Amino acid sequence: MKIAFIGQKGLPAKDGGVEKHVEEIAKRMAGLGHEVFVYVRNNYTPKELTSFENVQLIQLPSISTKHLDAISHSLLASVHCLFQKYDVVHYHGIGPAFFAWLPKTFKRNVVVVATFHYQDYHHQKWGAFAKWCLRLGEAVACTATDQTIAVTKALALVAEKKYGRKAIIIPNGSDISYSEHFDAISQWGLKDKKYILAVGRLVKSEGVHFLIDAFKQLENTAKISNNFKLVIVGQGLYGDDYEGYLRTLSAGRSNIIFTGSQRGEALEQLFSHAYLFVEPSQSSRTSIALLEAMSCSATSLVSDTNSNQEIIGEDGFTFTLNSVIDLRDKLAFLLSRADEVRRVGQRARKKMEEKYSWDSIVKRTLEVYRKSN
Repeated sequence: MKIAFIGQKGLPAKDGGVEKHVEEIAKRMAGLGHEVFVYVRNNYTPKELTSFENVQLIQLPSISTKHLDAISHSLLASVHCLFQKYDVVHYHGIGPAFFAWLPKTFKRNVVVVATFHYQDYHHQKWGAFAKWCLRLGEAVACTATDQTIAVTKALALVAEKKYGRKAIIIPNGSDISYSEHFDAISQWGLKDKKYILAVGRLVKSEGVHFLIDAFKQLENTAKISNNFKLVIVGQGLYGDDYEGYLRTLSAGRSNIIFTGSQRGEALEQLFSHAYLFVEPSQSSRTSIALLEAMSCSATSLVSDTNSNQEIIGEDGFTFTLNSVIDLRDKLAFLLSRADEVRRVGQRARKKMEEKYSWDSIVKRTLEVYRKSN
């Protein structure tokens, strides 16, 4: 099959669940012999890069502003695909899916699929008009496509209740595993089980400021050893100053470390040797970073959103959403119970091995394409 992906910023993925999701399934589909094309923004993917892991990258420009970057690129990609001989056009995210009607209308023989990753209109950065457009994109994704894929049960329920669409649930996955090595993380002076880890895109809805506040309170009251660190992995969005705010919030705190985006062995080592992985997100979505942390035996402490609780079940811990006090108290409690933290992390790793696999996700996604044809 000739398969095109629209909606992601680009490859290789730096941060962000959508980019990671597309990278993992696209390269595996290409490895199975399919012709895979990924539309990328030239403010994200280096302009000279035309392929990645046997995936063809189609460079198109965008209007590089907060409100127009995704929508302008998705429009150009949707128009471009009308002149190609794709078998499948797969949109990722409800914003880009706003344009799914174009191939559906003018390329009747093409299978059009949309993956519902997140109700983006809940994101605090969007204004009223942008939120209206995102809601419209959600409606298109759930009504004007051949099939809708939801990454969580909660999103599948939204599709069914609001639009009568029975979405197919295909979650995010993880393919990284525990690493015994330290060499890649020694540059930050990290020691095994002597740091708390947060990984993800540095945007306000990820709630990292709550974690920094809680960590600082523990330091101020001497409820954490003076060599214990908080490690924050990721980078901010183009045109967003949230990362700068986090760095200002952490000023003068030598135990708070920003590593920027990390991949490969460095990321595996960061997950594998963390005492706790903390997901303070305000977003109800499946966090790939959470899945990867659990795959590396990192015990997770997450905000009590439906999606987070759906993933961890009894194999992790939760705190009250948006509550610095509850997050601080849960951190203090877990820092004094190393044996229990270790046992829960081992259970989480076993769950990931049994239930989440990118190879399985690719197989199920390809089945959606074939059955929708």
